[in-house]
Amino acid sequence: MTTPPPPALLIAGHGTRDDAGAEAFRDFVRELGRRHPELPVAGGFIELSPPPLGEAVAELVERGVRRFAAVPLMLVSAGHAKGDIPAALAREKERHPGISYAYGRPLGPHPALLRVLERRLEEALRGTDGERSDVTVLLVGRGSTDPDANAEVFKAARLLWEGRGYAGVETAFVSLAAPDVPSGLDRCARLGARRIVVLPYFLFTGILPDRVRRQTGEWAAAHPETEVRSADVIGPEPELLDLVMERYAEAVKGDLRMNCDSCVYRVALPGFEDKVGLPQQPHFHPDDDGHGDHHGEHGEHGGHGGHHHGHHQHGGHTHSHAH
Repeated sequence: MTTPPPPALLIAGHGTRDDAGAEAFRDFVRELGRRHPELPVAGGFIELSPPPLGEAVAELVERGVRRFAAVPLMLVSAGHAKGDIPAALAREKERHPGISYAYGRPLGPHPALLRVLERRLEEALRGTDGERSDVTVLLVGRGSTDPDANAEVFKAARLLWEGRGYAGVETAFVSLAAPDVPSGLDRCARLGARRIVVLPYFLFTGILPDRVRRQTGEWAAAHPETEVRSADVIGPEPELLDLVMERYAEAVKGDLRMNCDSCVYRVALPGFEDKVGLPQQPHFHPDDDGHGDHHGEHGEHGGHGGHHHGHHQHGGHTHSHAH
């Protein structure tokens, strides 16, 4: 009896208007392919950058793939991971009859990524005097209209603080959610911080990490009494490559452990009651042949305007938010 080949790996990315950030994603996908020659590997974006996710699926199909596992290359489970990607995958299944897929979960927070974040902090502090106990960290996330996604950034901040000896780890967002970067820095200062490292909670460079660095520099120039340093993004570290494969293995085995306890599409959170059970619709990538450009209400920040989400497609079954 012939053993069927393992499912292919499909990487789903946010997309960015920053050419270097988009190329970093494409390089990352190519590196995964080099490290795992036993697997067909492809990657695409939901918006803003080529190739679109549909083109990546078509590439796999042309290579003879009938089964794949899709992993969202995203740190938190916001609108893209909860709605746009599952809807896009359902659309691709209609476009390519006979394919099947499993859908994995986002990456963080994960101990491996926390180790990389700690390394980025050490790099930012290199050459300075003082102890960790003198350093306050401001972890800056993307920001979302989804409170569950924003809460995950706060969870990552707390996990980064635990056991590492920093004076504190505060949280801010660069878009769509409060507090913003200047407000986060103000809070650190009011709490008595004299040494601050601003740590972007982003995988790769892009428009938003650049904005974090710029806003940090502006705040530091206006507050010369406070030492402020900027750390780098996570980047294509070995830990990140290994974590993607861990998420791939979970999806293939069906061991997803999705957390829907505070998902606005399943639970009536205050102020978000109207989102419960809304049907999902695919996000149309401007480079996806045969579809118009509908990305105007998303933009770089990943906001979701009038998009609706109600179900996740996980391989052979549908996971509904409207239970």
